[in-house]
Amino acid sequence: MKFSKAVVRCRIPILICALLLMIPSALGMAATRVNYDMLNYLPEDMDTVIGQNELLEDFHKGAFSFLILEDMPAKDAAALKKQVERVEHVDTVLWYDSLMDVSVPMELLPDRLYDAFNAGNATMMAVFFDTSTSSDLTMDAIREIRAIAGERCFVSGMSALVTDLKDLCEVEEPIYVGIAVALACGAMLLLLDSWLAPFVFLASIGMMILMNLGSNYFLGEISYITKALSAVLQLAVTMDYSIFLWNSYNEQRRTVDDKNQAMSRAIQATLASVVGSSITTVAGFIALCFMSFTMGRDLGIVMAKGVLLGVLGCVTVLPALILVFDKPLQKTRHRSLIPSMGKFAGGVVKAFPVFLVLFALLIPPALYGYNKTNGEVYYDMGQCLPQNMEYVIAEGKLRNDFNIASTHMLLVDAGLPAKDVRAMTREMEQVDGVKYVLGLESAVGSRVPEEFLPQSVTEKLKSGSWRLLLINSEYKVASDAVNTQIGALNDILKRYDQGGMLIGESACMRDMIQTTDHDFKMVNAVSILAIFVIIALVEKSFTLPFLLIAVIEAAIFVNLGLPHYLGQSLPFIAPICISTIQLGATVDYAILMTTRYKTERISGAEKRQAVHTALTTSIPSVIVSGMGLFAATFGVALYSEIDIISSMCMLMARGAVISMASVIFILPALLLLCDKLICATTVGMKQSKHPKISNQEVYVK
Repeated sequence: MKFSKAVVRCRIPILICALLLMIPSALGMAATRVNYDMLNYLPEDMDTVIGQNELLEDFHKGAFSFLILEDMPAKDAAALKKQVERVEHVDTVLWYDSLMDVSVPMELLPDRLYDAFNAGNATMMAVFFDTSTSSDLTMDAIREIRAIAGERCFVSGMSALVTDLKDLCEVEEPIYVGIAVALACGAMLLLLDSWLAPFVFLASIGMMILMNLGSNYFLGEISYITKALSAVLQLAVTMDYSIFLWNSYNEQRRTVDDKNQAMSRAIQATLASVVGSSITTVAGFIALCFMSFTMGRDLGIVMAKGVLLGVLGCVTVLPALILVFDKPLQKTRHRSLIPSMGKFAGGVVKAFPVFLVLFALLIPPALYGYNKTNGEVYYDMGQCLPQNMEYVIAEGKLRNDFNIASTHMLLVDAGLPAKDVRAMTREMEQVDGVKYVLGLESAVGSRVPEEFLPQSVTEKLKSGSWRLLLINSEYKVASDAVNTQIGALNDILKRYDQGGMLIGESACMRDMIQTTDHDFKMVNAVSILAIFVIIALVEKSFTLPFLLIAVIEAAIFVNLGLPHYLGQSLPFIAPICISTIQLGATVDYAILMTTRYKTERISGAEKRQAVHTALTTSIPSVIVSGMGLFAATFGVALYSEIDIISSMCMLMARGAVISMASVIFILPALLLLCDKLICATTVGMKQSKHPKISNQEVYVK
């Protein structure tokens, strides 16, 4: 009570403080670096990650790209190569003349070396940068190379993907927020009882979103997925808290004349409800932190922080705004557009056996589709970009003109004898899908001893500790074929050099597939266990957690099973995140209804009457909450050209509606079916009296 009175008394200082905090928040948001490279989130102890670091430290080579030049004479290509070499942070440009020196006669250069870099009217150069794949400096270099080369140059590789992804995100992200705000506002205008309240809510939530984004500065950096989704998700998830306070305040105004006293009581009542509601949501996001693929931790921390700030804003900033704008808020109130749900609830209770049968029939196909969808996800981030992006076009040229779909890099001990390197190279070139292996030995052949080559040639592919070989593959990144190929290449490598490392985008993707497969099981288990414990403590029941989680998990199965039946492939991160987010964000709907059912039963109501009352009173809140989440995410799903953002938002929007329907139709049926078991396993319900009443009395409200 002291806290709520202090908020009411200090409402003006609270608003001034919140507005002042917008300044450092905006600066912090602008200064927070955004990471667009998913491979950066792999565990640091993996060979591929260690190898990438060794390549950067020992060779001063980090990012890697292919330049494809069309209809360009050799003389012009050579001149362009020199220009590209002068671009800041370009370490090496390999072309067919790079391994040739005036001291080495041209006839000693193998024909296949020339053929490897030329195809029809196109020629190809391999470019190494001295900065990492997703470094801002690398992206600047990619843009400069594109500017130098013009329209006849196409830049492929992970750094080109990251550059295009960043440019597209920076255009789309402000529009995401605008769409989410507009549609969420529209939903609230339709579903609430005030024309002005939605704008006050958005002002309060907007301040908390900005604080959340600004405080990300202390994390060092966040992923582009986190940046794109956090504002939209925070708006959608914390909107309920504002509605709780508004409804509580208006209830108090009916019995208390003084608005300050009414708000004080409303804050006190709302704080208990909001804290209870937010715990499950926070638990869902915290579960993401258990992923070894650390992008989950990135999203989980930011969103958990956003929910907590949403709760704080709901009981501090929002009450202050409502009190300041109380007169116009009261004048613009209107009758709620949601009708009384008594008759509808009666129909649901009466037909509950039908819903039980539907639930039983729905589970097998939903579970089958869910398992199939998890096996049909894609890991190639190039698939998330629209087809007209420069990176996608370049990858198409590389694949069609040169029959190269992916490139691996080998780091082998610099002391490994040349004859062993040549033997290893010959074996690797026999592996299915390997187009060729390029290194000093394979390029100049055995006729030219390595010591005869000038340092300017050898230093490109050999350092004090390592020698570097490139393997071009006909198999696509993240495909089953390339993963099998990498396994075969690794087996050969380890026979010749136990400490050698095979690295590159495909190798990292293979590690990512293995890592995230484990993460999916881990995150699901942690989120279900955490939310089970929370529900058990809140409801003081052993049975109710099983029922509530079963209802929402069934909704998740349906949501994530639909892509299989619709012939859609999801980005790998979507099922992991959505299963946790949907459970944490929508189990509140089930808790709300169950808590009211429990209260009614304890007070002496018969089971049908208790479920009817719980359903009647809960449906409006469930609809407002579900449609708020739907509205905030559906528009973004339709607008975004980045498939990973679009897919995740569509899953969240659809999941909100499916969870909403499951709670309204399935949960009441399960409560009626399991009533005796619930009463026997729930604290306070064993001794409750349940007088018999007629069906007519149940359905007339």
